[in-house]
Parts: sequence; C-alpha cells; structure tokens
Amino acid sequence: MMNTKEIAEQKIILFDGVCNLCNGSVIFILQREKEPVFQFASIQSEAGQELLEWCELPKDYRQAIVLIDRGKIYLGSTAALKIGQTLKLPWSILSYVGFVVPKFIRDWVYSQIANHRYRWFGKRDICMVPTENLKARFL
Repeated sequence: MMNTKEIAEQKIILFDGVCNLCNGSVIFILQREKEPVFQFASIQSEAGQELLEWCELPKDYRQAIVLIDRGKIYLGSTAALKIGQTLKLPWSILSYVGFVVPKFIRDWVYSQIANHRYRWFGKRDICMVPTENLKARFL
C-alpha cells in the first residue's frame, strides 16, 4: 500500500480496467502526454482498490476515471478535463475551454457516457496488460 506521502507526490489515474472506452483513454493519454507524468491503476487491481479506499470511495466505484493529483481527488468531467490539460495541443487547449461549460452540464454528459459505456463501447473479460516498456507506469 502506498502511503499518503507517496500519493501526495504523484499524479495517478484510476480507470475501469475492463471498459474498452477507459482502456482506449489510457492509451490516448500515454500517446499524447507532454511528458510522462501519470501513474495508472485499474480500479479492479489491488493497488486500485487501495487507492479507492484512500479516496474514501466505495470498492465497487465504477464512474470510469478518478484523478489523484498530488493527493487531491478529482472525479467526473473535472478529472477528465484536468487530465486533458496535461496533454499536447490541441487537447490541452480544448480541456481549458471545457471548463467554460457549467459543471452540472459537464457532469451530466460525463455520467451519461460513464453509465452507458459498456453498452456503447464494450467490455473486456480481463484488464489491459501493459507492454514491457509501460509496466513501470502501472501500479
């Protein structure tokens, strides 16, 4: 288990490891980061479950993505936009502009996608297995 000091020093993305959209999002982030800053953990993994507990979220939390940014927790559309701000152009600018949209509208759209993601994008039987050169980025 990571301690609070370790968590407070990292940017960690928790994602639904069996969701095709979530796995695609992780690959999208890895390919577009300005620099490699994120650690990743599937919410189904042991590390993911410990981090959900640290965030005081239920072990069966399935709202797609949680961002722990140096100890601060972001959920829903805010997590997605905060992640987007760290990506290469044009994604970073689009993410900054996304904050212009009122939070209740952003979160409603996000929750619609999150609640229907398995039906719309499919689901895997097992979590994504990172390649050898990416293993260090996954908790």
